[in-house]
This record gives sequence, structure tokens and C-alpha cells, in this order.
Amino acid sequence: MSDLTKKVFELKAHLESVIVGQDDLIKKMLIALLSSGHILLEGAPGLAKTKAIKTLAASVNATFNRIQFTPDLLPSDITGSDIYLAKDNRFEFQKGPVFANFVLADEINRAPAKVQSALLEAMAEHQVSVGSKVYGLPDLFMVMATQNPIEHEGTYNLPEAQLDRFLMYVKINQPDALTEKKILRLVRAEDMACGDDKECWEKDKTEYKKMSTEEILGAHQEVLRVHTSDEVENYIVALVMATRYADKYSTDLKDVVRFGASPRATIALDKCAKANAWLEGRDFVTPEDIHAIAYDVLRHRIILSFEALAENLTADDVIERLLRTVPLP
Repeated sequence: MSDLTKKVFELKAHLESVIVGQDDLIKKMLIALLSSGHILLEGAPGLAKTKAIKTLAASVNATFNRIQFTPDLLPSDITGSDIYLAKDNRFEFQKGPVFANFVLADEINRAPAKVQSALLEAMAEHQVSVGSKVYGLPDLFMVMATQNPIEHEGTYNLPEAQLDRFLMYVKINQPDALTEKKILRLVRAEDMACGDDKECWEKDKTEYKKMSTEEILGAHQEVLRVHTSDEVENYIVALVMATRYADKYSTDLKDVVRFGASPRATIALDKCAKANAWLEGRDFVTPEDIHAIAYDVLRHRIILSFEALAENLTADDVIERLLRTVPLP
């Protein structure tokens, strides 16, 4: 086990000590981090979405900004804008909150599409264009967005173009009774230990030795060196092709997909499968690694047909059929 692997597992253990009952969420966030991708989290209020993201950002020695999306937000509130300096008789660009290593887009579906699209260029190209100038973003740049699925008043669906920019779309379920009890005891212990003492909370945060951005970028390179065989590559491509030409693979897939996954899905399946294998201690990808991340990579890249919607099928239902239909290598 390399030093970087040990550091990432220390990070994982630290996150699990703070976020109780969300082991799958923590692993998916680490996969996105190791794959240099963005992640969208969806779940009911109170499931530690925001806390998980803030804890991850606080566990790395990097810059972090939070954007609370609201209906009155403007694109320039995210990207920044040119400000006129009367004293010097010139304009100067003031960077917006998107200029950070970690950006939390909280309740991203509360802002209209015009504001949501302000993140498109940043997420896809790691840059922001304002007027005739282009401003680069840090090498380590990750957008972590949250949205609430049960509240529809005053919300706006994310356009497909923006959804495709997210490496993973993770859905979070309610905890079971045992986990709920652990959460209750953890919060009670934290309140009793620190109460309103801010210094106490800060001390607890500094007990964990943070990873540096250089170490995260080094882990990126180790993940990229994980081997994907020709057979596994063909399997990844076959899964994506089956979303586009479903009727050629099985009658179960016929007429349920209106638009299939884009080439970004193929790239994302490969990257995330490599990261999953690396976290499992292997230097090669297996079909099990692909199955472990397939739902999170594909569910937001498949547009269902009217027939599928009439049958009350979800994207996850279609992905289940997909994994059952496409032959394993």
C-alpha cells in the first residue's frame, strides 16, 4: 500500500467518524474526488448531504466556497464580474465563489437555468469566460451540488446539458433504526463535549491531519494507472451502446429509452471504475467495479421514453435491465 493510499484511507476513516450511516455516500464522494469529477447529491432534508460535503472539503488543505442557490441569484454572483474602480479609472475583475478548489452548490435546483448554466463552462473546462477574457480555475476543482427531491415549489429542473457535466448523481436514502440511534448518540456526545464553545469545535477539526492538494492530485495519477483490459473496455462501451440502440440488445430495453448516454458516460464509467478498484486495493478493473458505480454514472444520462414513464419505470429500473442484459466479459 502506497503512502497516498494510506492517506486516502485515513481520510475515509475520518469522514466515517463524522458522518454516520452514509458509508456508500462517503465512498462515492471519494470516487468523484479521485476521478477529478463533480458530484450531485439528492436526498431528503436532514440526511447530512451538506455536512458530508463540508466535512470532505474541510479535510483537505484547500480552498472552499459555498453558494446557496436562490431564485434571485445572478450568474455574476457565481462567476464574478468586472468592477469599475473610479480611483484608477479602470475595470478590475472580482472573482466569484466558483474560484475555489471545492465549491458547494447548495440546493442547486432552487435557481433558474440561466444561473445553473453559469457553472457549465467551469465544470467542463475548468475556466470562466467574462467578456473577452478567460480565467483559469485551480487544478483541483470539484463542484459538489445538492438538491431536494421532495419539494417542487420554487425549484427548477437541471437541464440535461448540465446534468451530463456531473460525473456522478448519487441518491441518498433514509437511515435504518440502528443507524438513527448512532446518529442520535453522536450528536448528543458532540453537544455535551463542546456545547457553544467554538474553540472546542475547531480543536476537534484539527485533530485530523489534512491531505494537501498535491497529495490529491498524486492520487489522481495513481488511479489513472489502474489497468482496464480490452474485454472490460468493450463491456463499458457495450453498456453505453445499449442505452442508445436498446432494441438491438433485448426486448426488455426496447422502447424504454428516448435518448441514450453520451460519450461522457463511457469516460465516467472508466474513471469511476478505476477509482473503485483502487479503493478496493486492486490495480485492475473488474466488471464488479463497473456495476458498483453504474447507477450513479448513468441515471442522469438516460432520458426515458413516454412508454417507460407510462409504465412508471425509473432510470434505475432501466439500468437494472441493462446490467442484466449486456453479457459480461
